[in-house]
Amino acid sequence: MLSILDLKRKLPSDFVDELYEQYTPITVDKILTGMLGERNTTLRVNTIKYNIQELMKYLREKNIKFERVSWYNDALIIKNANEKEIQKLDIYEKGYIYLQSLSSMIPPLVLNPKLGEKVLDLTAAPGSKTTQMVVMMKNDGYILANELDKIRCDRLQYNVEKQGANIVEVINNRGEKVGEEYQEKFDKVLLDAPCSGEGRFLGNNVGTYRNWSKRTVRELAKLQKKLFKSAYTALKPNGMMVYSTCTLNKDENENILQWAIENFNVKLLDINIDFKEKMQGFNDGLDDSINKAIRILPSKNMEGFFVAKLKKK
Repeated sequence: MLSILDLKRKLPSDFVDELYEQYTPITVDKILTGMLGERNTTLRVNTIKYNIQELMKYLREKNIKFERVSWYNDALIIKNANEKEIQKLDIYEKGYIYLQSLSSMIPPLVLNPKLGEKVLDLTAAPGSKTTQMVVMMKNDGYILANELDKIRCDRLQYNVEKQGANIVEVINNRGEKVGEEYQEKFDKVLLDAPCSGEGRFLGNNVGTYRNWSKRTVRELAKLQKKLFKSAYTALKPNGMMVYSTCTLNKDENENILQWAIENFNVKLLDINIDFKEKMQGFNDGLDDSINKAIRILPSKNMEGFFVAKLKKK
């Protein structure tokens, strides 16, 4: 297995330097430790078709070891099987379960869509969060799931159908334009923004960090602002919005929130989910309320993530 020293040599040096600029040495060690080995396979049950008791019974019969997740009743951490092995199970084929990282389950839980609400998932592929929100809404309401990339959009449609998510309309559009077309139409909006993916880096998988650069981060921050404006425009007054990324830097996270506070009538709200990988957003030199956002440090069970909950005033 890699050591932290080996990992520092493998990762882009600019990225490692930025970690030390933004975090304490102890936190950097935690982050890098979370990037050393493979992560555990995690999944959630699709309660439209199945339930957690039946799922646990099924896994025991197959001698698949698992652990419950304290903050989400419908999620499991698989201990002795990888994703490919889970994909061979009939319950996967039937859409009874959905393979999804635990961190990715948090933005929908924070947004908390209810029965009958109108929800926009602005950058939705491959549909993990879309289908999770359908489950939370008990397939009652309406979700508009948008994706720009045609191939990813087809994958989104496939996953929506496989999960029996009948309340979802899938569209293939530019996220920046959706707000203009659906002004103030939605009770809730999820913007899980395209990002540099630092929270998903794994030392033994060069593909996870090969394309990272400071320039890419800057370009993505510009796109994130355009998408935020679109999401805000589509949201009804007093509506709720979640902004999330799977990256660790301030440029794509806290600095986007600071820009949003300065340019739109939004207010950050508290996030009440607790787990050991969670830390507050940074607000040094920024608006005090930004520490209500949460950053998730990468670990054996979780990818690195950032989640903020906002209200349109």
